[in-house]
Amino acid sequence: MSRWFAVVPLVVLVALAALFVGWSLKRDPAVKPDALVGQQVPETVLPMLTGSEAGPGHVDLKTAGVGKPMLINVFASWCAPCRIEHPKLMALKEQGVAVVGVAWKDDPIQTRAFLDELGDPYAMVLVDREGRAGLDLGVTGAPETFAVDAMGRVVAKSSGPLVDDAEIARLVAAIQAPPRPLPTATPRS
Repeated sequence: MSRWFAVVPLVVLVALAALFVGWSLKRDPAVKPDALVGQQVPETVLPMLTGSEAGPGHVDLKTAGVGKPMLINVFASWCAPCRIEHPKLMALKEQGVAVVGVAWKDDPIQTRAFLDELGDPYAMVLVDREGRAGLDLGVTGAPETFAVDAMGRVVAKSSGPLVDDAEIARLVAAIQAPPRPLPTATPRS
């Protein structure tokens, strides 16, 4: 009977492996979770990067765009793909696109050194040392970019470095789309 107890873990392991393989075959790796698209940006208050320190000012991520469309770019100084996308972010700044940076799980001193070295493409940088905003946004890794309309609603998302001009154009077009008209009351007869 004790011999059967030795076989049970092996059978369970094989069953779990079969389930994982079945799930992997059905999953489309090109489809990324965009749970926030269509939702309001979470209300997350973060300190602003001032020099190489966090604070003293704090800004709510939802209102960081001051009623204007923006891109929220989650980045970090330790993130190699963030260095790759940085020239594209600098080009967006040149075009007048407002980009709010969220320094995710990064030390403010390292963030400042990163921006001093490569240039600062951001209208403002918010410090997310503990990753709280990353959790609220559903970030799976840096970099990620969220297109937010003037009403504070996420209208598009891109996971990974922004290097593809078509992807950048898609995000910029999403924030520049005219707002939908407000529903009007119909007269009663």
